[in-house]
Amino acid sequence: MMEAKVPTTPTKRTMLGWCAVLVTLVLLVSGCGTNFGTTDDGKQKYRWKMTVTTGSTSTWYLAAERFAKSLEEETNGRITLKVFGNERLSAGEATAGVEQLMDGAKDFSYNSPIIYSAVDPRFGAVTAPFIFDTVEEGQEALAGPGGDVYADYLSEHGVHLLGFGESGMRQLTNSHHPIHTPDDLHGLKFRIPGFGLYTDLYRALGSNPTTMPFGEVFTALQQGAIDGQENPIDVIHSANLQEVQPYLTLWNYSYDPLVFGVNEKLFESLDAEDQELVSRLAEDTNEFQIKENRDREKELIAELEDSGMEVNRLTDSEKKEFREELKPLYAEYREVWGKDMSEAFIPEGL
Repeated sequence: MMEAKVPTTPTKRTMLGWCAVLVTLVLLVSGCGTNFGTTDDGKQKYRWKMTVTTGSTSTWYLAAERFAKSLEEETNGRITLKVFGNERLSAGEATAGVEQLMDGAKDFSYNSPIIYSAVDPRFGAVTAPFIFDTVEEGQEALAGPGGDVYADYLSEHGVHLLGFGESGMRQLTNSHHPIHTPDDLHGLKFRIPGFGLYTDLYRALGSNPTTMPFGEVFTALQQGAIDGQENPIDVIHSANLQEVQPYLTLWNYSYDPLVFGVNEKLFESLDAEDQELVSRLAEDTNEFQIKENRDREKELIAELEDSGMEVNRLTDSEKKEFREELKPLYAEYREVWGKDMSEAFIPEGL
């Protein structure tokens, strides 16, 4: 399957790649998860780093800051954690950021499974289109065998799973007209996450998908280089996309949890007490983030409407039309996702 190419010049692609490499090298040299001696009672001190893809007003960032504050308070400053928004440790490149976590160049991250899918496409099963009607259904699937499968696969890549937050259902914005049917997407150029499922999905719906770092999306929309994009409401709002996108389609087409990951070697190097502390505070962080995200979503949609955005809510029959259009895609991707992921997340009959 061919993925859409990033619409940047060779020079810009080269610069982005070298920036990510240089930042990673600096982090490796400086030593993430570095210990800073011991306390008087012999406990190891740590200075950790965590990244999120979004900016400081997002629930991702707020939850990460809560985690950092709790770590410092509960250890009387023995453990500190610095949070970096907008994937600053990988020059804005989310996939490079996940690879840093896997390699041990940073310590913790909140990332969408979509980003992990760029490394291993099996992770994309949970975000497949129109398999969940509500966020509660998605959360329930992850609380069962699907979460165990995820943990096993993450461990294969050097990441220990600390549970799941939630970005919510992914929605669609564009600059041309309301979207109600697959025909409404024909010919529009959408920025999508850079992995095969979404490329094939949007092509199947007749649009022209393209990929680019999220940090470039606002300018590309503003300049008309692309017609639209898709993301959860929290991301759309925190990026101020209402300033450059007049149409919002609420179609709940893809459930997007957040993987709270820690580098596995770092986690395994901790003593039992610190492992329990990290796991407990991570669970609290995820619960906080999910509640904040769900509580804020209606408010954020109202704010987007008040700003002049036209909000269109798809009916169940309209969603069914999209699902029917995409049926061949499910059959094709079951082999990509593998038996365990498919059985955990993809309903029978799709």
